[in-house]
Amino acid sequence: MMSNVGGLGVLKKWLDERQEAFSQEARDYGLSAPKGVALVGIPGTGKSLCAKVTAGHWGMTLLRMDVGAVFSGLLGSSERNIREAIRIAEVIAPCVLWVDEIEKAFAGSTGDSGTASRVLATFLTWMQEKSAPVFVFATANNIDRLPPELFRKGRFDEIFFLDLPTRAERTRILEVHLKQQGISMISQRFNLDAVAKMTEGFVGAELQALVNDAMFPAFRDNRREIDTDDLLAAAREMVPLAKSHEKHIETLRLMVDQGLVRNASDSFR
Repeated sequence: MMSNVGGLGVLKKWLDERQEAFSQEARDYGLSAPKGVALVGIPGTGKSLCAKVTAGHWGMTLLRMDVGAVFSGLLGSSERNIREAIRIAEVIAPCVLWVDEIEKAFAGSTGDSGTASRVLATFLTWMQEKSAPVFVFATANNIDRLPPELFRKGRFDEIFFLDLPTRAERTRILEVHLKQQGISMISQRFNLDAVAKMTEGFVGAELQALVNDAMFPAFRDNRREIDTDDLLAAAREMVPLAKSHEKHIETLRLMVDQGLVRNASDSFR
């Protein structure tokens, strides 16, 4: 469910508007079937979660392309592998084809450059010309080395940047993970604003880990219910991944400013 994703209001609205876009009614109306979307951002910001949730929300099968398995040591087999992966997706369609960490396949770092180029050409041609209802959901942690033609209009419908969660989004993400632990009356029991303030720079995966870490001392202390102090104590022990990715994050934010990608969030820092 989309409610399991905290924040990212712009992206969720964009995906929700396309939920019925593969139907015959949409064809009769004149809508073109969506081709796909690319999400970029540092690890832990929820890119993979969005792919899984989208398939469930749309009622489609989710296929995950293992880009590492596409490349093989046998001459010519990599090209056959990508064609076979495309064929399977079209047979199963309508479906969501999740290409996780797409940069590992198409940045020229996997296999020899000639093979990578041929595989990329096959994939790009298919994305440009495909008529089967296969929605490509690509995620990338680092797009610096990806060829620009991969993100040319006509292949992906949109490219979104998943920035670090804002304070309001961190509050929402914490609520989601507390609810998943079966905790109720969250607003009355927790001062999540204080926790969100302390967790500046934390991504969604780190906030999930924070809730989990906070439960250990409470469990050991006579299985009591966790409270705000447990969450704050767990936050003080964590060093967010963003500290080592500051330059990369700023580069992606600059791309948003230049209009090259869209911010997935409707909240701005």
